[in-house]
Amino acid sequence: MTVNKMVPFVTFRTRVRDESIERPNPYRWEDKTSDDYFSGKRVVLFSLPGAFSPTCSTYQLPDFEKLYDEFEREGTNAIYCISVNDAFVMNAWGKALGLQKVKLIPDGSGEFTRKMGMLVAKENLGFGMRSWRYAAVIDNGVVEQWFEEDGFSDNCETDPYGISSPQNVLEALKSFQTAAAARPGRVNISQIP
Repeated sequence: MTVNKMVPFVTFRTRVRDESIERPNPYRWEDKTSDDYFSGKRVVLFSLPGAFSPTCSTYQLPDFEKLYDEFEREGTNAIYCISVNDAFVMNAWGKALGLQKVKLIPDGSGEFTRKMGMLVAKENLGFGMRSWRYAAVIDNGVVEQWFEEDGFSDNCETDPYGISSPQNVLEALKSFQTAAAARPGRVNISQIP
């Protein structure tokens, strides 16, 4: 995926809490599309190999949650974490981590990840097909900034992490905002009272 390209249009199968359901597990299926997540807003999307995995659960997702307010100050409307995991797994992972701000997107079939060009084999870890680790700033469905870990390959022996870290993405976002503000005729939206 490169900058200035639209994200692919897919339908995601999500599970949402519904108090009108009188069962011990009050959730129902709800389809969400790429438009629901990306149209009309500026978001940060980051992808990782799997829910509950060490780097993802210890650093990447918790740090995006901790830095959420700083991202918001830089003009982002939402932060999404996507993984080739089903809605049940993603909901359980979010609950286990106590997420309040970052929203999880289940790409259970891997369709979005495949269309982004980021689907890789992880059989060496017993995962099957999963996402390569990356992050992006997406403005109204168009990739504005791209952060892909080095070494993209099937069955990679390592799990590179750093380029797509929240700290790196936030720093790049701040630099982007500063550069945009310095251009003649441009207004830095973070400076508007």
